[in-house]
Amino acid sequence: MKKLCIFGLGYVGLPLACLASEKGYKVFGVDVDEKKVKFINNGMSPINDEELKNNLKILKGKIHATSDGINAVKDSDIVVICVPTPLDKNFHPDTSYVKSAAETISRGLKKEHLIIVESTVSPLTTEEDILPILESSGLRSADDFMLAFCPERIDPGNKKFKLINIPRVIGGINKKSTEKAIEFYNSILDADVLDIGSPRNAEAVKIMENAFRDINIAFVNEMAKSFDKMGINIIDVIKGASTKPFAFMAHYPGCGVGGHCISVDSHYLIERANKKGFEHRFLQLARTINNSMPEYTVNCVVKGLNEISKSVRNTKITVLGMAYKGNIDDTRESPAFKIIEKLKNMGGEVKVFDPYVTGMSDFENLYDALSCECIVIVTDHDEFKHLDLNLVKERGVKVIIDGRNILDKEKVKERGIVYNGIGR
Repeated sequence: MKKLCIFGLGYVGLPLACLASEKGYKVFGVDVDEKKVKFINNGMSPINDEELKNNLKILKGKIHATSDGINAVKDSDIVVICVPTPLDKNFHPDTSYVKSAAETISRGLKKEHLIIVESTVSPLTTEEDILPILESSGLRSADDFMLAFCPERIDPGNKKFKLINIPRVIGGINKKSTEKAIEFYNSILDADVLDIGSPRNAEAVKIMENAFRDINIAFVNEMAKSFDKMGINIIDVIKGASTKPFAFMAHYPGCGVGGHCISVDSHYLIERANKKGFEHRFLQLARTINNSMPEYTVNCVVKGLNEISKSVRNTKITVLGMAYKGNIDDTRESPAFKIIEKLKNMGGEVKVFDPYVTGMSDFENLYDALSCECIVIVTDHDEFKHLDLNLVKERGVKVIIDGRNILDKEKVKERGIVYNGIGR
């Protein structure tokens, strides 16, 4: 039986651990969070995801979670790094978790080990940062161990594309590394696995995928701001543009870009390219536009309350949603935090409700959450898409700021409630 060790048991590493275990691998999971380790060993999911909950219950005892990374590496044939790669408060990439994982792996590294990096990093990181750390063990990549990069493509909450059926790209530091990495992914996936030529190519693939989305979202967010000034409904415009069967891909505006990928990855390329003597002005502008959307949403709140002769100060406001996207509990980089902070700084009596993030919610249910004068929809949870507008009216809500454009504008206005969307 092949033995697999995974560093990082979060939104990327934990699904991989479950899938590999189902495919017959003996799996060791390494994480510094002792509470998470205990949860997993007891067959419980630290992530609020029904599929993971069911899988871990079935796989109880088959995934061996531990905080002892060195021995887990020694007992494994393949090691995959899935640790976080966040930004610091100044938007500089923080690769300390990846480097720490590599240092631990180096102390347990043995001949014929295959090391795969899935954590999102800037191009050249695998070759210039991780490889030297691994070779500090005294082993050499040319003769002793294998190293490759394979960007993760997890999309939490996606019912159609899951880990098992999403194509992957591989870039190894040499031919043997690439071949062995492809062999591993072919053993667990029902999807194509492409040799992309080198780790730096594979690293760039991940950055380019999410920079593409970031740029297009920034474009449509800017269009939304423009259309607001002209009384144009951007949702209608996007619907019309989407009838063109070529050269247009629909993206939608919103109150901010969250998640660990789109809001983070461009910064990795911006900084690395800057060190190599190139300035990514286009990516920087996209980041600036998308980072402006929480403040723009707050301005929509001010505008909406002014229509009923009120200000933010002393007004009861409920923010619906803390997660960065619908029907999941992931709050990483969620625009909700900035929106809440700005509204509170303006004197608003701000409370929060998210049915998936109960630990941050001020209410036990949606009914109680609607006891306010203004609601700000930040997350497109199904519960919010299907709001009972009669109940909303009954509970005293006078203003709705639809940060995800998920409600029927005309039906809201028919009930005498002020409506402001993003670009509509």
